[in-house]
Amino acid sequence: MEKNPESLLWMNQNEIDLKFKPLVDYFLELAVFELGLSENTIKTYRRNLDSFLLFINEKQENDLSKVNTHFILEYLLTLQKKGISARSLAQHLSSLKGFYKFLYSEQIIDKNPIDGLDTPRLSKKLPHFLTEGEIEQILKIAETSTRNKERDLAILELFYSCGLRVSELTTITINDLSINEGMLRVQGKGDKIRIVPMGGRAIERIQQWLKVRETKKIKSLAVFLSRSGQPMSRVTLWRIIKHYALLAGLSDRVTPHTLRHTFATHLLNRGADLRVVQELLGHSNISTTQIYTHVSVERITQAHKNAHPRA
Repeated sequence: MEKNPESLLWMNQNEIDLKFKPLVDYFLELAVFELGLSENTIKTYRRNLDSFLLFINEKQENDLSKVNTHFILEYLLTLQKKGISARSLAQHLSSLKGFYKFLYSEQIIDKNPIDGLDTPRLSKKLPHFLTEGEIEQILKIAETSTRNKERDLAILELFYSCGLRVSELTTITINDLSINEGMLRVQGKGDKIRIVPMGGRAIERIQQWLKVRETKKIKSLAVFLSRSGQPMSRVTLWRIIKHYALLAGLSDRVTPHTLRHTFATHLLNRGADLRVVQELLGHSNISTTQIYTHVSVERITQAHKNAHPRA
């Protein structure tokens, strides 16, 4: 079994220099009460700083004021050689930045060696998306369902037609639907509201589901309800998508977010403007949307082939 690179770091707590440990404890205590950092963030900071203190021990350095920028870079390079990811490296540097800012503010050191060090650039993972044929496979499988067919088809079509986050779909209410106009009101991150057009198929499936919904026990205005009549949970929606993807013989990596990625990719492949896709997805920054541009190579290649005289 391959070891996690993080587990190869200096994690023997008994080796940590007790001289510096109280400083870390005090820093983390302040981070909780003054910065309001979460329990998980504090655990990450402690793990990262313990690793750093053990590195200091290995280098037999007993004076924090003598730790300079070169020393910090050597530490980060050592972590990199251990095989940790760029994201983990960024977390280590973030922990060190917080710790040394504290040391400087408390006048324990007179110069901050972290100043000027940039966080490593994180490589963005390619979004996993489905082909148009694979989407059709999932929908055909859902068509054969003998249970909750109308509900599940409406969920699948709405995810794919509108590029919704799973948290957005769970909060859609009857009042958010404008069937006649073919529009959907979505409350996204930061309570930002956006209006998204629904495709013809999605509208048809929603209408079919609403007729069935009226026969159910209803205790909420939510469009999609649990058996008890309450809004469906994100976990339930996740399971529905996973269920039909597996029945269609697709990867178990298919999730509601996969359908969101698929929505964006298919729009770009068919010539949609990046700014329009940004608005539809509810991204506040276009750089977030740009991750999809490299997966629309098919459209670019075909455009070149059709238009260039020597293609």
